[in-house]
Amino acid sequence: MPDHKALTRHEAETPRRLMATSWLYFSHCRHVLPVLILYALIGCKVESDLPAGDADNGGLLLPDQFVALVVVDSLKSRARHIAVSDNGDIYVKSRFAKEGGNVALRDTTGDGKADIIQPFGDYPDDGTYGTAMRIYNGYLYFSSQLVVYRYKLTPGQLIPDSPIEVILTDDHAHGRHEHIAKPLSFDDKGNMYVPFGAPSNACQELNRTPNSPGIDPCPMLEDHGGIWRFDAGKTGQTQKDGFKFATGLRSIVAMDWNTDDGNLYAVMHGRDDLLRLWANRFSPWQSAELPSEEFLRIREGTDAGWPYCYYDQIQEKKVLAPEYGGDGNITTRCEGFEKPLIGFPGHWAPNDLLFYHGSQYPDRYKGGAFIAFHGSTNRAPYPQAGYFVAFVPFANGVPSGPWEVFADGFAGADPVVNVSDAVYRPMGIAMGPDGSLYIADTEKGKIWRILYTGKKDDFGQTQLAKMEQRKSAAHIRRPHISDDNLDKGVVAGGEKIYNVYCGSCHQNNGLGASGRFPPLAHTQWVTGDKKRLINIVLQGLTGRIEVNGEPFDNTMPQHSFLSDSEIANVLTYIRTSFGNKAGAITADEVRLERESIDHGP
Repeated sequence: MPDHKALTRHEAETPRRLMATSWLYFSHCRHVLPVLILYALIGCKVESDLPAGDADNGGLLLPDQFVALVVVDSLKSRARHIAVSDNGDIYVKSRFAKEGGNVALRDTTGDGKADIIQPFGDYPDDGTYGTAMRIYNGYLYFSSQLVVYRYKLTPGQLIPDSPIEVILTDDHAHGRHEHIAKPLSFDDKGNMYVPFGAPSNACQELNRTPNSPGIDPCPMLEDHGGIWRFDAGKTGQTQKDGFKFATGLRSIVAMDWNTDDGNLYAVMHGRDDLLRLWANRFSPWQSAELPSEEFLRIREGTDAGWPYCYYDQIQEKKVLAPEYGGDGNITTRCEGFEKPLIGFPGHWAPNDLLFYHGSQYPDRYKGGAFIAFHGSTNRAPYPQAGYFVAFVPFANGVPSGPWEVFADGFAGADPVVNVSDAVYRPMGIAMGPDGSLYIADTEKGKIWRILYTGKKDDFGQTQLAKMEQRKSAAHIRRPHISDDNLDKGVVAGGEKIYNVYCGSCHQNNGLGASGRFPPLAHTQWVTGDKKRLINIVLQGLTGRIEVNGEPFDNTMPQHSFLSDSEIANVLTYIRTSFGNKAGAITADEVRLERESIDHGP
C-alpha cells in the first residue's frame, strides 16, 4: 500500500479545460467563427466531472436521473457513521475495533472508487455502539460507546498524525447499557450536542419485564434520556460539565443541526415490546406498528415525554404509556409534551439524519432532510420494516410535503422476515464537497455514493413516481392485520411462547441481530448446560458475552413470570429448532432450578 503522506488527488484534464486552453490560442487567430462552430458541435459531448454510476447502481433503487456507485464493497470492521472532508476523503467509524477503530478511504484515480483503505485510531475498544464520525472546525470528531475523541486534520493528508484528544467521557458507574451510542452534532457557536440515552426501555421497576410498572418520577431523567450541550473545543469534559438541553428522549442516534433555521433536529427511537410486556392491552399488530419513531425539532428545554408518553402516529396523538396506566388511548399527562413533526412507523430504527445543503441535486432537495432507517428487529410476528433512506422536503423549519423513499434495495429481500435476511442495512449518511451523498452499511461495511446526472429543471413528480410505488413494499407499507401475520397456524406450545417473548430479539429463525441480540442457533449457550440455560431465563443475563465468536453486551431480562411448563416448552423448542439437536427440558428441571434460586445454595 502506498504511503498516504505522499499521495495527492489525481486531477485528469477534462474536455472543459481543453476548450478553455484552445480558446486562448484561437482568439488570436482570424478564423474564430469556424472554431466556435466546432466547439458548439462537440459541446454536447463534454462529460461531467462526476464519475459514472455503476451499471446496477450498486443494487440500489433511486429516483430517475440519480445513479449510485460502490465506493468500497466491504470493510472488515464494518461501518457506523461517516464523514467526508473538503477534498473528498472519507472517514468511517468502525462498528468493530479491528486494526483501529476508524477507517480512512481515498480515491486517487477519479473513478469514485476507494483505492486506499487505511485503518487508524488507537483507543480502547469499549463495545460495538461507537457511532459518531463528524468533521467540525478542522477537527475529526468520533465516539466510542463511552468517549468522544478528536484529531486535528491536516489539509491534504489522509491520516491525521496529531495527538488524539479526549473531549468527553461518560463516567457513569453503570458503564455500558442498551442505548449508549453517542452521535454528535455541532452548532455555529462552538457547541457540541451529545445524547445520553436511557438505560431502560420504559423506566420499569424491572426492565423489560411483563406488567412491571414504571417508576414515577423516573430517576433516569436526571442524567439520561436527553441531549446535553458541551463546549466543542474543551478537552477532558464529563457530563457534569455540560448543560441539559432537552429531555424525555429515550434513544437518539439520528441527529443534525439545521443551519437554515438554527435548530437541532433528531429522530427518536420509540420504546419496544408493547405486546411482550403488556399482552393483555396490545395486539401483535399494534406492537409491530407502535409506537412511532418521532422526528423532532429540539429546542432548549424540549421535553418529548419519555417514559410517560409515546406518540401514536395512527391516532396522531401522544398517549399514556402502559407502565403509567395507559391503554393505548388515554392522553392525560401527555398534552404538554413536544409533538413530532412526523411520526414514522414503529421500530424502523432511525440511525442518521442529514440536512442537505449541497448544489448537485435538484432544488427541491435543498434544505430537506435525509434519514437512514437501519431497519427493525422486533416487529414479529409481522415482517421487519425500514431498511431504506427517506427524504423529507423542508421549508421554513417544517416539512413542506410528505416523506419520500429516496434510496431502497439495501435489504435485498422483501418481505424481511428476520433481520438476518437483510443483506445490507443503511446507517451513516454524509455529503461530499460536490454535493454527492454517501451512505454506509453496518452488515458488510459497504459504502455507496449517490450522484445526480440529469438536468435540474427537468426533475419532478415523473422522476419520483417509481419511488412512490416503493411505499407498497412489505418492508415499508403498513402490514395487513391477518394476511401479513407470520404466526398464522401457530396455536400453542413452545413455538407460540417463543414468538411472543423471544422472537422479537432472537428472530423467527433464531439467528438474532448482529451486534444487538445473540443467535440461538448452533451455540453451546443453548445446546450445552441445561442448568445454565434455565437460569438465564429465570434470572436474566447482564454483561459482555461472546456467542459464536461475536461479542454482545445487552441485557436479557428475566422471564421468571413464565410457568415451569412454559419455560420447559420454550427451551425445548429452541434446543430442537434452528438446526439445534439437543435434548428436551422438563418442567421438573425448571422447578428444581427455581427452588434453588428461591432458597439459595
